Amino acid sequence: MRRNRYKRGQDEFSISFLDVICCGFGAIVLLLMIAKTVQPVVLEEAEQDLDGQVKELEHQLAEIRGETNILNRDLNAKREQLDIERKRLANLRGELNTLQAQYASKTEGESEEGKRRGELTVALQTMTDEMRRLLGENYQRKNNVIGGIPVDSEYILFIIDTSGSMFNYGWDRMMDEMVNTLNLYPNVKGIQVMNDMGDYMFSNYRRKWIPDTPGRRQAILERLRSWNPFSNSSPVEGIEKAVRSFYDSKKKISIYVLGDEFTGRSIRNVMLAVDRVNAAHGEAKRNIRIHAIGFPIQFSRPPHLQTTGLRFAALMRELTYRNGGTFVGLNDFR
Repeated sequence: MRRNRYKRGQDEFSISFLDVICCGFGAIVLLLMIAKTVQPVVLEEAEQDLDGQVKELEHQLAEIRGETNILNRDLNAKREQLDIERKRLANLRGELNTLQAQYASKTEGESEEGKRRGELTVALQTMTDEMRRLLGENYQRKNNVIGGIPVDSEYILFIIDTSGSMFNYGWDRMMDEMVNTLNLYPNVKGIQVMNDMGDYMFSNYRRKWIPDTPGRRQAILERLRSWNPFSNSSPVEGIEKAVRSFYDSKKKISIYVLGDEFTGRSIRNVMLAVDRVNAAHGEAKRNIRIHAIGFPIQFSRPPHLQTTGLRFAALMRELTYRNGGTFVGLNDFR
């Protein structure tokens, strides 16, 4: 009887122990299946999503930085132009006050009829003695595009922008303006041609004037058709080199700048560099006139890419104003 009880208790213990082991083994298998099939897929998808978001944010950041740089350049260019216009306005106000004072002193004491006659007087442009000598008494300008440019110089020097934008899009129009400008000066003592970097068209005439003859003029125009030396799209180097190399207190010289953009940093520094040479003997002895013809090539591009064209116009307007010349902005470059 005892043996049967002992045997039954031992069997019950063995069955319970096997049940526990089987359940534990099943739980382990189930955990392994869950860990291998679900968790790695979820982690991998999450990592891929985060990488894509980071790349997209980096791309957006680069675009915002590029737009910020463009807007900052536009803002700086407009600030420079505004400063120049303010200075010009102040100068014009000073000149107006001076003229009003002179007019008041001259008309003081005149009769009422004389005053009325003075008010109705129209200021007409007259030819200087130098212009009469060079052009003749009966000369009439034929070019209305460059009208208003004084032609009282004995020497003329061209500074031409040879950058890709000018050479590829505005070269034919530039050639026309060269011919028109030369026609304004039928007889001068010397001609010179440089690019905006200060490179000479004819190296054998370096720092010397080319004699003015019909054959020389034709040679200049023929060479100009395919003349394309390196350019950094800024006329500063050519202007400064021309003023330093050819300034002569005994000669009347005109510089013509033909270009479409200014990529330099400071307009003010250009003014100071030219003033140091051209006004070295006083404001009344600026013997070099500086004229400019602007080609609106940059204005055919989107507004945010027109900065260099606007800065060229601002530079040339102020530079020609300070050096007795004229800035002509063309309305088309074709």
